[in-house]
Amino acid sequence: MTTRRSFIKRSGTAAIGALVLPTMGCSAPSPAFGVQLYSFRDALAKDAIKTLEGIAGLGIKKIESARSDKGLYYGLRPEQMGEVCADLGMQLISGHVHLDDTFENTMEQAAASGQEYVICSSLPTNGQHIDNYKSVAEAFNKAGEACKKMGLKFGYHNHEYEFESDKGTVLYDILMDETVPELVHMELDLGWVIVAKKDPLHYFEKYPGRFPLWHLKDMNLANNESTEFGKGALDIKKMMQYQKQSGVDHIFIEQEEYASTPMESMQHNMDFLKQL
Repeated sequence: MTTRRSFIKRSGTAAIGALVLPTMGCSAPSPAFGVQLYSFRDALAKDAIKTLEGIAGLGIKKIESARSDKGLYYGLRPEQMGEVCADLGMQLISGHVHLDDTFENTMEQAAASGQEYVICSSLPTNGQHIDNYKSVAEAFNKAGEACKKMGLKFGYHNHEYEFESDKGTVLYDILMDETVPELVHMELDLGWVIVAKKDPLHYFEKYPGRFPLWHLKDMNLANNESTEFGKGALDIKKMMQYQKQSGVDHIFIEQEEYASTPMESMQHNMDFLKQL
């Protein structure tokens, strides 16, 4: 099974370990949950509209797309993607893209689709060192300015390798410290944070209000692969108590590996969330 990590061809050393979470937090109302469409990548490649219909049937209300071999919207036109989602009672909120020499066209498509966020899904340049991350932060600020001019919001989605350190500094913290909050909106993937043996709550406390988007992903730390909710190491119930502090507006479920099928796994995840 191709994982999202190998799909975007990024590498990082994953640390396996237990996560100890604080016991206090501020509760918040449960949001309308969304899904990152990479969870359904194979089905979308075969029949995008039919797959979106199935997702809507699970009670999903928000959609985040992911770049694919058929383009940003699985062969659908940007306007069509937004319209199909709306007709199914869902809202196209965000999309994962690359920050590259086609970014202007990416922004144009995002604006045409009606989505709010454009999320860079991997670092635009290589180098696990401070200088590269400072350079990336500068590029992110410029991309954020460009998106703002088009009525969009730019953001970044982490994996585990951003939490490596260089000269005693956690590289992800450089992105947080060197980017302008009004221009660069962070989407925290909670699953990859714990794979990196870090604590999501530490980041909610250190950078309150900086994470308007989450990827809610449970992880099996024995093999560093995603799993159905409640089967992995992420304390989902506790995470949900910190929505207000984190600043989250949109929570997207993502699962890359499955016990059976993507639809059955996502149904399990939705049922799990209903019991919280």
